[in-house]
Amino acid sequence: MRPTAGTSGSPRPFRLGLTGSVGMGKSTTAAMFAELGLPVWDADASVHRLYAKGGAAAAVLAPHFPGAVSDGSVSRETLKHLLAQDPARLAQLERLVHPLVAADRAAFLAGTGADILILDVPLLYEKGIDAECDAVLLVTAPADLQRARVLARPGMTEAQLALILSRQMPDAQKRSRADHIVETLSLASTRLYIEALIAHLRAKTGAEHA
Repeated sequence: MRPTAGTSGSPRPFRLGLTGSVGMGKSTTAAMFAELGLPVWDADASVHRLYAKGGAAAAVLAPHFPGAVSDGSVSRETLKHLLAQDPARLAQLERLVHPLVAADRAAFLAGTGADILILDVPLLYEKGIDAECDAVLLVTAPADLQRARVLARPGMTEAQLALILSRQMPDAQKRSRADHIVETLSLASTRLYIEALIAHLRAKTGAEHA
């Protein structure tokens, strides 16, 4: 875990990747980092911005997914329906959208002066974004708790959960690769872990540059 010097010669912010499979509590954990004053880049929020009216995705997707673009914005529901009809088009969608997301992430990285920042990415390992991070925190939970959390969401079905999980690296494999792991069994224990991790990272990076 060693931050790289920026073009000015001073250490760049420490990049902590935050990831976890669906229902593990990643969004709640990301919110805790934000509450504690750390800048958080949220991959899902980035896509929402790109799809919103005035976002860059509409012009890029219109020639390829014209039915999903209207009045300068992209309908996620329409895209979801189109992909359900032809799952093979997911790769095409990703080829078009991922460069836009990468540009948004690069702008975030260039625009913060914090000592530690968080890259909140559900598919961090799957898309190789862990290579951009100095360390990775995996958010996890027992499988039965994960399943209960996800199926409690409005409109969620067993089939949808199975599809989501099929696109994500197994939790056990993520555990073997992560630098830090937190089990989100309660809000209080997770908050204590996050506070301790921030203190640990600040102490470590501070010592490296003392």
